Amino acid sequence: MTEPDLPPPPWRPGTARRRRAARPPLSRDQIVEVGLRIVAAEGVEAASMRRVAAEFGTGPSSLYAHVANRDELLDLMFDRACADIGVPVPDPACWPEQIRQMARDGYTRLMAYRDLARAALATVPTGPNALRITEGMMAVLLAGGIPPRIAGWALDRIFLYMVAEVYESSLRQASVESSGTDPEQYFAHWVEQLATYYEKLPPQHFPNLQRHAREITGGGGDERFLFGLDLLVDGLARYVAA
Repeated sequence: MTEPDLPPPPWRPGTARRRRAARPPLSRDQIVEVGLRIVAAEGVEAASMRRVAAEFGTGPSSLYAHVANRDELLDLMFDRACADIGVPVPDPACWPEQIRQMARDGYTRLMAYRDLARAALATVPTGPNALRITEGMMAVLLAGGIPPRIAGWALDRIFLYMVAEVYESSLRQASVESSGTDPEQYFAHWVEQLATYYEKLPPQHFPNLQRHAREITGGGGDERFLFGLDLLVDGLARYVAA
């Protein structure tokens, strides 16, 4: 006969604690996913080991069986954020557009995770997704006739440009949130202030800044990112082997 599941007697301290169902074991994938959710909502500083562990109702020590420390967690989160960046089959006829597309995809993907991009600065990401993307971009450049050394340097510059742009954007986003104002109004007001300031500069000392204030300060962040990306990719064309 099956033993009935009786409630613990209230006069026996600790019985409820002993009968409490065990928590399901954690996995590295679960830890990374929770860390990414925290970063997307609040930024990298919020994603401490203690905070991530709290989401599972446990302490930081339970995470260390899967993640060595916070630095490793940030590396894993960055690599997971890159998972959806596509890698095309190299086409020598359209290598510039393939490189642009991969960089645009990376920019869009990382923008969803606020300042997570800073985890990739001053280091070389070597997770499986980062390596897949690096290998894919290298293949595209080599197929387009870019010499290996130039291709490697180009990857470094394009990647640095992309993550730095995303990180700077996250800093601007933090300023907007701290102001408590509408983002579009905030940026429009800031740009207007900067343009007005340039227009008031003494023209005998700053003739070009004063005269072209509106042109200099125009354009949004995405437009400027794409412009800079064009400069990088178009500059590579000069290195294509004859």
